[in-house]
Amino acid sequence: MTTNMFKLFNAFSKDIGIDLGTANTLVYVRGRGIMINEPSVVAINQKTGQVLAVGTEAKKMIGRTPDHIVATRPLQGGVVSDFEITQQMLKYFIDKVYKEAGFKFMARPRVIVGVPIDVTEVERRAVEDATRNAGAREVFLIEEPMAAAVGARLPIYEASGSVIIDIGGGTSEVAVISLGGIVISKSLRIAGDRLNQDIIRYTRDNFNMLLGERTAEEIKISVGSAVELSERLDVVMRGRDLVSGLPREIVVYDHHIREALARSLRLLAAAVRDTLEQTPPELVADIMQRGITLSGGGSMIRELASLIHQETKMPVRVDDDPLTTVIRGIGIILENLDNLQEFLTTPGRQDPPRI
Repeated sequence: MTTNMFKLFNAFSKDIGIDLGTANTLVYVRGRGIMINEPSVVAINQKTGQVLAVGTEAKKMIGRTPDHIVATRPLQGGVVSDFEITQQMLKYFIDKVYKEAGFKFMARPRVIVGVPIDVTEVERRAVEDATRNAGAREVFLIEEPMAAAVGARLPIYEASGSVIIDIGGGTSEVAVISLGGIVISKSLRIAGDRLNQDIIRYTRDNFNMLLGERTAEEIKISVGSAVELSERLDVVMRGRDLVSGLPREIVVYDHHIREALARSLRLLAAAVRDTLEQTPPELVADIMQRGITLSGGGSMIRELASLIHQETKMPVRVDDDPLTTVIRGIGIILENLDNLQEFLTTPGRQDPPRI
């Protein structure tokens, strides 16, 4: 295709950025901003193979469907676990964007997709293929910590160290960035889903109650914390009594949920410390002045910044809108795609050290 043809396609397409998360998918449209923020859930009729609902409507069905209807999350740990369903979910979101924006007779879009920092080449290819099959003309990938750093407006071009911690639904990623690249990084499977399971396990072991995952997430949001709070919080917890098998309701307090989350949050804080220990001394000196930035939904756990500060002895702050940090970064790159393609992954790129 000639250069003029590429320019013509670009003029008549609306480029899209996608933060394809384990828990939520956000979609940014060039020139319009964030247009979609919905759960990464698809409801399937297993008898017919028909997609019944995607996003918010599908999440409402979790744990409430008959046997032949399954509400599933096609991404696990930030990567594609079910190719076909991921493709259908992406197509739904892309079609919805075009419908809501009133785009008609548009060329297929160029799409930037955020991926975890430690994805394998096979997982990377699965994301590319699913996005292309969902309607994309071209697919670019960007590592989520880099997108988060751009979204948080960190001075990533400077010859100084910046640290971003992106805590999503499936993975938490710690990255040290300097001169527009990732110097060192660490990825671990301690994130929102793991914390939900911690609450479910704690409730089963200590209260003989079985909770659903949605209920555990709601409790985490309501009273979850990393260190002791100045004011006591409580929430009504409803589940099934494991002894009688009947519905049961009790009141739990923030110290209960803090105890449930303690081990995972300590491991997360220790991983941040380990990353800093592997960081070149000159960059550590910069980080001591600039501090550490938290992004992602998991960073909204109360006083998590205080826990990481206790572990690292460095200033820690939560981004102003941590749920959208990654997609805002993708949006900034999307609006300047021709000038900022250096942030996008390309075949044969040398990966930074993983620890």
